[in-house]
Amino acid sequence: MGLVSTTGENALTVFGIGGNVTLRQLFDPSGIAVVGASATEGKIGYEAMANAAEFDGPVYPVNPSATGELFGSTFVPSVTEIDGDVDLALCCVPGPATPDVLEECGEAGIGAAVIYASGFAEAGEEGEELQAAIVEIAEEYDISLLGPNTSGFLVPGTDLRCTFASGAEEIPAGNTAVIAQSGGVAHVLAFQSRRQGRGISAMVGLGNRANVGFAETVEYFDGDDRTDAIALHVEGTDDGRRLLEACRESDTPVIAYKVGQSDVGDFAESHTGALTGDHELYTAGFAQYGVPTVDATDDLLDAAAALGNSPTPDGPNVGVVTAQAGPGIIITDRIQRAGGRLPELTEATQERVDEILPGITYADNPVDTGRPMPAFGDVVTAVAEDDRIDIVLVYELFEAALGLPVEELDGLAERVDKPVLFATEGIEEDLADEREALKDVGVPFFETPERAAEAAGALARYAQLHGDDRVADGGSTPAGVVTDGNASAGAAADGHAPAGAADEEVSTDE
Repeated sequence: MGLVSTTGENALTVFGIGGNVTLRQLFDPSGIAVVGASATEGKIGYEAMANAAEFDGPVYPVNPSATGELFGSTFVPSVTEIDGDVDLALCCVPGPATPDVLEECGEAGIGAAVIYASGFAEAGEEGEELQAAIVEIAEEYDISLLGPNTSGFLVPGTDLRCTFASGAEEIPAGNTAVIAQSGGVAHVLAFQSRRQGRGISAMVGLGNRANVGFAETVEYFDGDDRTDAIALHVEGTDDGRRLLEACRESDTPVIAYKVGQSDVGDFAESHTGALTGDHELYTAGFAQYGVPTVDATDDLLDAAAALGNSPTPDGPNVGVVTAQAGPGIIITDRIQRAGGRLPELTEATQERVDEILPGITYADNPVDTGRPMPAFGDVVTAVAEDDRIDIVLVYELFEAALGLPVEELDGLAERVDKPVLFATEGIEEDLADEREALKDVGVPFFETPERAAEAAGALARYAQLHGDDRVADGGSTPAGVVTDGNASAGAAADGHAPAGAADEEVSTDE
């Protein structure tokens, strides 16, 4: 979580994007209007209403052609006729109808809107004109506008599910805010977080970023009490300077997955309107501003879990304790490739380990105990307390008779003020309770040696980027990253509604 203003209001909530756009009304609304709500199952207006109806606040289905009730709420013909507080409008209408809908939202005093439809700046000159029209209206009425061409957002902790995707209700609350350029990737990350047993504090698909973009969203979630790490998916952006500055100023750790190492520009542009830009320039820019980058969605969530659930490491030195040599070798190799270092343990630590386990297989770094045993947790503690070690990674194959060293790991990271990561393998059903126990004591858990090593590497890179005031503190953004047109203004989501047909069923994986 980021800084809180001395005035009592979260200073990172309000931004000038052509006007005083208030992201609080977007991500923490008092009430919701679903414009274009439909009683026909499968239509976006139905699916969006079904998800929104779980919100703990008033939700109004809006459709001039409908009567009766939908999910327990009575249809109203227009947002201007709603008798109650509404901060957020979910626009489930075709693209050409959005200017009129936004105009009515402005007249009704609604401060935020999500536009699901595509057919805007990503679709050529006519779409660019349509997007310019809605931006003008949004600025006139100070409406924070998410999209267009987006599949929306989620805030599981408040049951705020502003998406038309099925399964949204199954995404658990966690402490990572996922901010993705692509709506499809946003949902990939949300569903992956569920499978990993972690959850998210929020998921945002930015779409075309008509007036709410990366920088504003990073700044908002830096000030969010539920968020301890921010995970970015970036195709390309034309507001790179603002994004990098927001990352630099963030007290909440930021990790980024920048796609486009190979030549995918033509495909990305034809599919979403995105120009991916020079990958090396983006990576250099993120590094200069303190943001480590990764190359896979799993790695993004793993790094966020490590950063968001651990003390900030003082350096890149990793101490590895393994109960099996083979996985330890994989981890040792992978950590060093990922940017971490494995220093020799101090003589005092090696002697301490020898005393705990006389005749231990290998007492340096990595420490190999041969198998998990009752004293395994004591060995982990010894390595964690070594002054040369900044990050601790523990691996063991699960043995039901011995369990995992949960008691020894409980509070260890806080006592030594270092990240402590844990990885294990075994039968999923046998591991369920132990995994939950690790989660309860705040130990980041990983399912493979490689993923644990990559997470440790991300922590090491983060420490290196932030050590000795190495984060850029001026305006020296790497050339080409910021405003050179590496990405079009219409770079958008791939979980969007078809142009002119926002009331039709769409897949978020197209």
